[in-house]
Amino acid sequence: MDNTRIQSSPMYTNLAEMVEEQARKFPERTAFAFEDDAGQTESWTYAQLVNRSRTLGSWLAQQVRVGDRVLLVYPPGLEFIAAFLGCAYAGALPVPSTSPKPRRPLPRLDSIVTDCHPSLVLSHSSVLGALCLDQQLPAISALTWQATDEISTDENCSFRPIQRAPDDLAFLQYTSGSTSDPRGVMVSHGNVLHNLEAIRVGFGIHGDEHLQGVFWLPAYHDMGLIGGILSPLYVGGTSTLMAPTTFLRRPQRWLELISATRASVSGAPNFAYELAVRKTTFAERAALDLSAWKTAFCGAEPINPDTLAEFAAAFASSGFRPSAFFPCYGLAESTLLVTGRLKDMIIVRGRNHYPQDLERTAQAAHEAVDLGAAFSVNVAGHE
Repeated sequence: MDNTRIQSSPMYTNLAEMVEEQARKFPERTAFAFEDDAGQTESWTYAQLVNRSRTLGSWLAQQVRVGDRVLLVYPPGLEFIAAFLGCAYAGALPVPSTSPKPRRPLPRLDSIVTDCHPSLVLSHSSVLGALCLDQQLPAISALTWQATDEISTDENCSFRPIQRAPDDLAFLQYTSGSTSDPRGVMVSHGNVLHNLEAIRVGFGIHGDEHLQGVFWLPAYHDMGLIGGILSPLYVGGTSTLMAPTTFLRRPQRWLELISATRASVSGAPNFAYELAVRKTTFAERAALDLSAWKTAFCGAEPINPDTLAEFAAAFASSGFRPSAFFPCYGLAESTLLVTGRLKDMIIVRGRNHYPQDLERTAQAAHEAVDLGAAFSVNVAGHE
């Protein structure tokens, strides 16, 4: 990726400032919508998101000190987002963790708790009701747990974020632990904001664009948190979320939401594209409209070119274009995105042109035009 196209300094100082500014510009725009396993949808506007984040930030500021670690143990849903941002408002460090299965040991959670020594655990009442804390290891059961959905939103909350500098830590992101015990990566506000700008540039997202995205990746995973939650926030977009279990049971629903919302950005690991091909029928694919999907990122595991080719062929009837694929590589140790191609946007005399649009127009203009590629050429110092 060409770093010269990434801003040398972040657009914002910290995450709370970013959210406040987006709410000022787009108070009534939907920030997040979440569809649960039963198909019920809850949505928050940017104004509602800020009110909820301020409320939890105000409550947290009375419970913990600046820099304290706060463990987040949530099922999929919007309350995780408010808790994460509430920590940013209070100057605490959120530590995303997996949502535990009822009445089972929690070795990963125990490892994280032992490593980061959180002062508090934030969760949801549905988790606490099935967790059986008295059966867990002392490191977990001795902590104070709070179900944030039991804290009422103050619609007139005047709490203002505790000021944090770019070099101050924003959160701890634990690695997957696939080769060793999970290790906490210390991510500063400057780190995440720079990575969000790199993602914006790589995806070719522009300031006047209302981004629509659809994501199902877990919020405790760096791709789910940064790619599916923070990236849309960074550009004032709308992110439609669904539970990972919903995708695994019915991959078609992921694509239905992309079609229904006219999402331009979505993505997943390689296996998701493979599963979508195997678990959908021709009739189901034909009912979709994926023509607005301009960035289909693929990362988090080895990418099989055959899988992408099969997906593109299977969903050609849905309007999906192979040029939408955005193979990328990332890891928690670098916040998220490490490398990926730039989405060759061509700028001519101040006007933006997508290469694929120019190519399609040329192909439709005359039968003699077959395949081709549109790209910019720098002539005498001008593109």
